Amino acid sequence: MATYIWQLPEWPNWTFDAARLAAPLASVCYAQGRLLGRMESLGFKLRDEAWLQTLTQDVLKTSEIEGERLDTGQVRSSIARRLGLDVGALAPVDRHVEGIVEVMLDATQHFNQPLTAQRLFAWHGALFPTGRSGLVEIRVAAWRDDATGPMQVISGPIARERVHYTAPPADRLDGEIKQFLHWFEQHSNQLDDVIKAGLAHLWMVTLHPFDDGNGRIARAVGDMALARSEQVPQRFYSLSAQLQQERSDYYDILERTQKGSLDVTEWLLWFLACLQRAIARAEDTLSGVLMKARFWERFARKPMNERQVKVLNLLLDGFDGKLTTSKWAKLARCSQDTAYRDILALIALGALVKAAEAGRSTHYELVISIAPPLENAR
Repeated sequence: MATYIWQLPEWPNWTFDAARLAAPLASVCYAQGRLLGRMESLGFKLRDEAWLQTLTQDVLKTSEIEGERLDTGQVRSSIARRLGLDVGALAPVDRHVEGIVEVMLDATQHFNQPLTAQRLFAWHGALFPTGRSGLVEIRVAAWRDDATGPMQVISGPIARERVHYTAPPADRLDGEIKQFLHWFEQHSNQLDDVIKAGLAHLWMVTLHPFDDGNGRIARAVGDMALARSEQVPQRFYSLSAQLQQERSDYYDILERTQKGSLDVTEWLLWFLACLQRAIARAEDTLSGVLMKARFWERFARKPMNERQVKVLNLLLDGFDGKLTTSKWAKLARCSQDTAYRDILALIALGALVKAAEAGRSTHYELVISIAPPLENAR
């Protein structure tokens, strides 16, 4: 008796109820078009800033889903450098960050290029430039060989592990991947690219063809299909950020689907709903970009040093925690006395204000205008 969908005799002949998907699919497609239209109405600089913020979130969150936290400044710098965007001084970037950025940009910037086994190998090699996952040596840019046992998704402590999923054996991977790639590159009017994105994501996660990095590769493949659905290289919403927020539900629906039948209607309904929420969250990104533009319009001609501009941009980009004199000193790499003088000058300009709430540490907040943006942003 089959335990997983890949063991079913009709595998991989996916089926779904098109009538049940019609309304949510139409809603997603409308939301995609509406968001692209709103972004087109922005100036180039604001659109590039929204693009940069979205890609930064995409890279950060697809890694966080796997329990890996990357440095935001490094990710932002790596993306800005590759896109030729001027964001001021760029932080040094390690090759691991460069690798995941390369993968995500290749998937979305070159979405019309064929997806091949060699391209998947290149992505995998970029994710693991040292040939290791943590301290463990893995097969890189090659399908797994199951030398240490079957590929399984496991949770729980040693001796009390729970097996959530067992992938197809390694000796089937060549044929399985060829079948998947042939399907992915077929251009059929009968299958919408958004639906294809959901199926491709599920299919790649089910195959789990690599020793590690399968989730990130699957999400990159899904993003590539979504880019094809929109026919634009710029992304203004992050599905990975939404998946990370709904991580528990994401894993639960994957497990249920992989232990069910090849009727994947429920998975696709969940995928479309998650995608709809991701597009809706893009409004937050747009609001942040416009807020930043308004802020710099107000202070474009005010005297500020490089330290002040740097820290203010960090605050505008979503600085975590409260801004204190000591945090300013650390971020700007200066003494606390210098940090305090910088802060006092910005208070005098009306850019910062001392927080009203009492506490053990005095902290400061941005003064945000509600006026509509003008043409130029710093």
